[in-house]
Amino acid sequence: MHFETIGPLVSVETIAEGRGIRELRRLRKLYGPGRWRRRKGYARIRLADGVTALAELHWYEATGIGKREFKIKRFL
Repeated sequence: MHFETIGPLVSVETIAEGRGIRELRRLRKLYGPGRWRRRKGYARIRLADGVTALAELHWYEATGIGKREFKIKRFL
């Protein structure tokens, strides 16, 4: 599902880091080595059809690499 964030990410927290991330090998191979974390937060998003909604988002993040692979986990 394609979307864009409209507002800031709020209530950001770390779910897993380092070896606690199941896909760590894939992330390092695709984006490079870094201190990878799986994070979650809430933001207002706009879907491809123009609908806006508040959603819980999950993503991977590493210092020097940035935020990657945003996923919508649920709509609020």
